Amino acid sequence: MHPETLAEHIKKCKLATKKPFGVNVPLLYPEIEKLIEIIIRAEVKIVFTSAGNPSLWTGKLKDHGIKVVHVVSSVKFARKSEEAGVDAIVAEGFEAGGHNGREETTTMVLIPLVRDAISIPLIAAGGIADGRSMLACHALGAEGVQVGSRFATSEESSAHENFKKRITESKEGDTMLTLKQLTPVRLIKNQFYQQVQMAEWRGADKPELETLLGKRRSKLGIFEGNLEEGELEIGQIAAAIKKIQPASEILHEIWTDYLQQKKNLTAKSF
Repeated sequence: MHPETLAEHIKKCKLATKKPFGVNVPLLYPEIEKLIEIIIRAEVKIVFTSAGNPSLWTGKLKDHGIKVVHVVSSVKFARKSEEAGVDAIVAEGFEAGGHNGREETTTMVLIPLVRDAISIPLIAAGGIADGRSMLACHALGAEGVQVGSRFATSEESSAHENFKKRITESKEGDTMLTLKQLTPVRLIKNQFYQQVQMAEWRGADKPELETLLGKRRSKLGIFEGNLEEGELEIGQIAAAIKKIQPASEILHEIWTDYLQQKKNLTAKSF
């Protein structure tokens, strides 16, 4: 979001709830200083940072009483984040949608590695959409989970209906991690993805890929619904998402399934 858009949405959140809410800020944004100042002035309670060095802004945010959680895709950066003073870490596996790690470490491998490397709370992300995967992440050492792709298809999601419908039609293998020379991103295979793949196969350099990507490519796909020319960012778990639902219904299903799976596991004799 641009600064004015972020300020507007923070205001809307405050009008909608008295509960604490978080703001997600990729640190690579060019207007990051303005975004941080807006968050501080608005007295936001929680900030999730990603795609950058957490040491640059964690101290300032914490000085204003804000809890800071940083998203990582490797043990190395989990340790650096803890050293930077963050309150918790999101460890995001290779399965996740959108921007991703170059290491291509899966959630099942990443979570126990990070758990053994840090002492602060750990949140698992990547490939989580139901109670089974939530329970598995707890068994691997996470205190909580972050769910993205499933909420992209919620009724409340601001994503275009075309994009939501495309997610529910996805099958296993329909997404792929690409643009590794720039920032690795997981996309649904479409015309734009094919153009990127062809460019990478013939050895396109970084400037050529940047030109091909252009500006507003993800907005074109996700929010404007252009399913061929847009950048359709979503996780591998899209193959398991088959319907558009209210967010409350999604939460209820995940939590109910988690409790039932936990009960079933306890009752089993190994």
